[in-house]
Amino acid sequence: MKQFAFVFPGQGSQSVGMLDAWADHPVVAQTLQEASDALGEDIGALIKNGPKEDLALTTNTQPVMLVAGVAAWRVWLAEGGAMPAAVAGHSLGEYSALVAAGVLTLAQAAPLVRLRAAAMQEAVPVGTGAMAAVLGLPAEKVKEVCAAVTAQLGGAEVVEAVNFNDPGQTVIAGSKAAVEAASAAVKEAGAKRALPLPVSAPFHSSLMKPAAEKLKAALDALELGVPQIPVINNIDVTVQTDAAAIRDALYRQAFGPVRWVECVQAMKARGITHLVECGPGKVLAGMTKRIDADLVGAPLYDPATLAEVKELLA
Repeated sequence: MKQFAFVFPGQGSQSVGMLDAWADHPVVAQTLQEASDALGEDIGALIKNGPKEDLALTTNTQPVMLVAGVAAWRVWLAEGGAMPAAVAGHSLGEYSALVAAGVLTLAQAAPLVRLRAAAMQEAVPVGTGAMAAVLGLPAEKVKEVCAAVTAQLGGAEVVEAVNFNDPGQTVIAGSKAAVEAASAAVKEAGAKRALPLPVSAPFHSSLMKPAAEKLKAALDALELGVPQIPVINNIDVTVQTDAAAIRDALYRQAFGPVRWVECVQAMKARGITHLVECGPGKVLAGMTKRIDADLVGAPLYDPATLAEVKELLA
């Protein structure tokens, strides 16, 4: 069997009815029930019926994406899928990866990500923060432009490079005025485009520090399991087994960058050739190919893609 890792998507891949293809699978029903009990609401009904606007609320998006990723993972195991050599998750997806690895239970993770989402939204009032995807400019240049714009604006406004998604896409975040100024500046520096993202807070920027402090208090109260699979984290691109180190990495991830390009490269360095995107959408599978053409990225989100992945890895 080929060497493979499972990677879990984050916010932005959610859609109404994203688990419908597995509606009759007992493992999915059990997963939805567990999450619903932990959150005190019917999370399955929210995923099935939406509406889209409700799914897009950060406080809903984070739990539903967690649940969808864990559901796909559990179906894989229930259908006889082999254990991956490593797991990782993009931003919020890191929590799904930690559930898959046995570090967090779903009952722990669902309320935790809802708290994380609420704290992030409270940290920066709606309309005062922003994010944008910069296309076609090297990441180091994007970082330089952000530093120059922040310095120019005198510190009251801040913009930072926060998601290193692939060699041609870096996401910036910060205060609205600074993100707008940086979007213009990166285009002057040669970027093809700077696309504003439809998000409600500047995730992974230093403006999220107050949210991270609330998250830290919640993390400190949880008993974590020992990882059963190596988890490559976003913030340091390392594998941690110590509970205190895992907590600290999640705390810093809330206000630090998602180093996804390096995460993918670290998986390749472990001899991994195939990255399976476990959960809705194909965003990470697309990024995989753009990061390294030698790697194979494949989505797993319904019975058809499950069969394809099994065949691909055989």
